[in-house]
Amino acid sequence: MSLHDDALALAPDLVRLRHDLHRFPELGLTLPRTQERVLQALDRLPLEVTTGTALSSVTAVLRGGRPGPTVLLRADMDGLPVTEKAPVPFASDNGAMHACGHDLHTAMLAGAAHLLAAHRDRLQGDVVFMFQPGEEGWNGAGAMLAEGVLDAAGRKPVAAYALHVASAMPHGQVASRRGPVLAASDALRVTVHGAGGHGSVPHRAKDPVPAACEMVTALQTMVTRRFDVFDPVVITVGVFRAGTQNNVIPETARFEATVRTFSAATRSRVADAAVELVTAIAAAHGLRAHVDYDQGYPVTENDGAETDFLADTVRDVLGEERYLAMPHPLPGAEDFSRVLEAVAGSFAWLGAAPKGVDADDLPLNHSPYARFDDAVLPDGAALYAELAARRLAA
Repeated sequence: MSLHDDALALAPDLVRLRHDLHRFPELGLTLPRTQERVLQALDRLPLEVTTGTALSSVTAVLRGGRPGPTVLLRADMDGLPVTEKAPVPFASDNGAMHACGHDLHTAMLAGAAHLLAAHRDRLQGDVVFMFQPGEEGWNGAGAMLAEGVLDAAGRKPVAAYALHVASAMPHGQVASRRGPVLAASDALRVTVHGAGGHGSVPHRAKDPVPAACEMVTALQTMVTRRFDVFDPVVITVGVFRAGTQNNVIPETARFEATVRTFSAATRSRVADAAVELVTAIAAAHGLRAHVDYDQGYPVTENDGAETDFLADTVRDVLGEERYLAMPHPLPGAEDFSRVLEAVAGSFAWLGAAPKGVDADDLPLNHSPYARFDDAVLPDGAALYAELAARRLAA
């Protein structure tokens, strides 16, 4: 079945849904208005719909007319705590923003539900539509897994797919790769404990600031000297706090860093190495360091066969030139990684820059100026639907 023409006919409805979601973004795991709007968009479709207990999720199951396996399609729904500055008539004014394009994902997946429901008699199996809150650091996918999204159809999916729009990627281009496509994201939090005193006589105190500064520098050296450049580590210190006045040596200095890795083995090694390093530097200064190392989202690892299938589907549905095989993974992170730990599948990017605009000149996702072109909505809805229908028939 070819669904792209049907998706183009749905475009006005998809745009209205996307604009409505964009005007009223919600954060975290609790998205009551977003959940209600999704339920409205799915109303009267032949779906088995359930909502989450610990979060405002929506899970919908479409039973195909013929027996077969199950495929899962996922869209995230939450916004970001960003004040919107993009000059669009449907901009948010509530202090939050769909700066990562999750409003498009939600509209595209709702569109896919309509497309597949119209052809359910020809579907050779079942489709699970996973509308997920809390991707932006709230582990919403983990929460939905804990509440049984993989068992929603009565059997575990044989494949899972997710699309993610990119504001600064050429319009309509779809990009993915076999293996790691996004990094694991962990957090390193260090508090260096010393003894405060007068800034004019540092030898009478135990100054934690130079030790903390040395730790920041040493972490940057560590990733280039103890880890393979072809299995890289990125450590960025985004928080550094110490002191209240220029002539007072503080009791403590604190910093926080994000740690990005691209393999499970390196992820484990860097956690041990970072804790060992900062603890030793503190001891060398006669100080004590309290270290928290918190694991966040794992590596987003695409299955090779499912990614080849996705690439073939893109070329067939959208055009040979529309698929790009990414040469390298990106250092962002995604909680769809948790789904891909349990189910073979693939995560892909969909370029949403306006047509005819140089994507390199556009603000990235998460920017208050980020803009996403509505014209990609039918492509995304059709691609979601075709992935499910063709995979069930495979």
